[in-house]
Amino acid sequence: MGLIFAKLWSLFCNQEHKVIIVGLDNAGKTTILYQFLMNEVVHTSPTIGSNVEEIVVKNTHFLMWDIGGQESLRSSWNTYYTNTEFIILVVDSIDRERLAITKEELYRMLAHEDMKGCMTAAEISKYLTLSSIKDHPWHIQSCCALTGEGLCQGLEWMTSRIGVR
Repeated sequence: MGLIFAKLWSLFCNQEHKVIIVGLDNAGKTTILYQFLMNEVVHTSPTIGSNVEEIVVKNTHFLMWDIGGQESLRSSWNTYYTNTEFIILVVDSIDRERLAITKEELYRMLAHEDMKGCMTAAEISKYLTLSSIKDHPWHIQSCCALTGEGLCQGLEWMTSRIGVR
């Protein structure tokens, strides 16, 4: 039984998770991507299309898509949304003049069909009134049975509870 569990654990924990890095042009998306990859600053030129790199953090594989942020490219961001698990929105905190544009792009992205429909862990917790459960430890973990996303974290929480009673 333990061997089967270990094999299942390794299957779910070694999957790739798709991440898109978006933001306006010159916000620092590519610099962040290569900081993740090589832990150093790389001089870049404007991204036309996208850059893709695999980043591994504690045996978790992230396939990171750095998407060009020029105005002419933003309308194509939606082609990257399919199967995206995480979005990193990069905001240049000194670019006050274009902050409203960043907000518009964020809300346009969140309104897209591929980004709609799922309840958050907080919504589920509220609906089930989990906060009223005081006599048993509980944890709500967002996950996806098809991709395995979140399953490792749920098991990690269970592991952390062993011997805590």
